[in-house]
Amino acid sequence: MVSLVGAGPGSPDLITVRGLDRVRAADVVVFDALIHPDLLAAARSDAEMVYAGKRGYCVGSTLQETINDLLVHRARQGLRVVRLKGGDPCVFGRGGEEAEYLAERGVSFEIVPGVTTAVGACAAASIPLTHRDVGQAVALVTGHFDPDSSDCTIDWVALAGMSTVVVYMGLRHLDRIAAKLIAAGLPADTPAAVVARATLPDQVVIDAPLEDLAARVEVAGVTAPAVIVVGESVRVRARLLSLSTSAAQGVLA
Repeated sequence: MVSLVGAGPGSPDLITVRGLDRVRAADVVVFDALIHPDLLAAARSDAEMVYAGKRGYCVGSTLQETINDLLVHRARQGLRVVRLKGGDPCVFGRGGEEAEYLAERGVSFEIVPGVTTAVGACAAASIPLTHRDVGQAVALVTGHFDPDSSDCTIDWVALAGMSTVVVYMGLRHLDRIAAKLIAAGLPADTPAAVVARATLPDQVVIDAPLEDLAARVEVAGVTAPAVIVVGESVRVRARLLSLSTSAAQGVLA
């Protein structure tokens, strides 16, 4: 059997109880590039650990076909296989593709959901993903493709009409993503943020008006992995941080 397990947004203690149980029981763990070492250490000492990193635009990324065949081969040997993915397996994690591949070949599988990066990053950055006053709808989109290429099929006008937009894997194209949203009707001063290394001790949050965000991120030297958050709910972050500081000062006083 193959368990497609979501490891959560970064911090090793944000995996689900079921996901951790599967890791601990696995004969084989096939893991992505961003899995925390402490989570890998939870596997049995005799488990086979197989790196299957897939980093966009990076030399040495593991081919999806190689991963698919490995899962089938190990499962057919009668082994308990865990495919460990960052975030949730089926939110820009190719979990659906892998599940289809397994099903077509008669291999039993299960999908163990995880805290997807949009949820984890926004929570860790004090940005409410939804808010009754300003954030009644959320769009999750991939920024992997060049916004000016034919591979990108995003409806920018529809996206600009959403309350909150979270872009995965878009840091490389941040300037053009911002330009597309502004051209589609989103005000240039819309609150926006980049959350890098979300939920980890070295997490970085850069917030700025949408038109300035790319320049701020470049000056700060922020690198992937990161998500982009756009919408009025980003403005709530400043209020929460201010109130939290005031409360802490009150306690100290």
